[in-house]
Amino acid sequence: MNKKLGTLPVVSIAFGGMVGGGIFAVTGLAVGITHGAAPIAFIIAGFIALLTAYSYWKLTLALPSDGGTVEFINQGFGTGVLSGTLNILLCLNYVVLLSVYAYAFGSYGAHLFGFEDFNLWLHALLSGVIVVLFLINIIGADFVVKSETTLNIVKLFLLLIFIIAGLLTPMQHIETLFPKNYDVSALSIFSGAMIIFLNYEGFELVANAAKEIKDPKKTLPIAYIGSVLMTIILYVLIVTVVLGHLSLTQISTHSNYVLSIAANSVFGTTGFTLISITALIATTSAINATFYASSRLVDSIAKSKELPQKLERTILGKKIWGLVIFAFLALLLANTVPLNAIATVGSAGFLIIFGAVNWICFQKSKDIDASSIISITGVIFCSVALLALCWHVIQSELTRNHIWILVGMIAFSYITEVVYQTVKKKSNLHGLNLKND
Repeated sequence: MNKKLGTLPVVSIAFGGMVGGGIFAVTGLAVGITHGAAPIAFIIAGFIALLTAYSYWKLTLALPSDGGTVEFINQGFGTGVLSGTLNILLCLNYVVLLSVYAYAFGSYGAHLFGFEDFNLWLHALLSGVIVVLFLINIIGADFVVKSETTLNIVKLFLLLIFIIAGLLTPMQHIETLFPKNYDVSALSIFSGAMIIFLNYEGFELVANAAKEIKDPKKTLPIAYIGSVLMTIILYVLIVTVVLGHLSLTQISTHSNYVLSIAANSVFGTTGFTLISITALIATTSAINATFYASSRLVDSIAKSKELPQKLERTILGKKIWGLVIFAFLALLLANTVPLNAIATVGSAGFLIIFGAVNWICFQKSKDIDASSIISITGVIFCSVALLALCWHVIQSELTRNHIWILVGMIAFSYITEVVYQTVKKKSNLHGLNLKND
């Protein structure tokens, strides 16, 4: 019999899923939009994550399964085109996560090793880490998966050193954090918060482990709500240190690897090296965890008959089709789309999925002993946040075309599901006619 998971391992799943590569990748983007108000932006994004974490807590308790979000969507909307579209969109969101993490790995790696042709090595490293971890997951990711808790501890320890040293060292740019110096509108702060929303998506991984949790009534609220609260605090402290030690110009110039530059400002070359290594560890861990989850995700959708059941087939005992698709799309996305566009569509995609999960919780609130007020508030905030994010994107000519990437993701998800359902229906009719003949 498999040993059940206690509170600490489950919290580690949620916390490790959130504090992955995202904070290293998009902190610079967040500051570029929200300036000194970046800590507030992280709190706003965290608040929406808290609302959604509540819905996940209640749904996980009532509908425990290996399918996680896929199961919630299928239970809420029934298996069909709508649920299939949302589940395929969820898959594409995972591809976005892989791309963001790989981009961060490439950025910090290229800067750490001081390569002259930064862009060439950025893409070489991000492509290399995707391919290597793809192969590791095919061969057998057991060792890396078992080491996730250790990697999380190391990552958190080094980030705490960065935070403590940063707070204790005099901040030359502390005035940037004063509200009078924000120089951005409230709407810009809110929309900027949504750019970084994908930093909080990792708590949903707990739902996939629901059947393995020892005492779900006690563990789930701590894992969901507690881990999101801890992550909010950690993010706010990190971005405070960055803003306190670097000017807005410095942050803009070194946006893709800003945490290592801030560490260099706090305690010199040693700090720069430590945080750069932390970024490489965190992003590697996050990519591996996402690959590991992707095989389960595709398997769950195929089992619900919203994708071809051929995707469940194994090669040499491994279910690799999901991994192959995810790796190919991540390589394509990370090498052809700018980081700010990737982060934007990823955050928007998760806002759509989380809005749907909040709605399902609202619909089932009486049956699962959940607060309808909290869940409908989650629906409202996810919807408003999505609109604010889209508004922010279309306001600038530099980012306006990013909205079409999001539209393309949604259209691709819908068309794929419609085509599959149509082909499946014709195939079933053909099989029935042959049987009658």
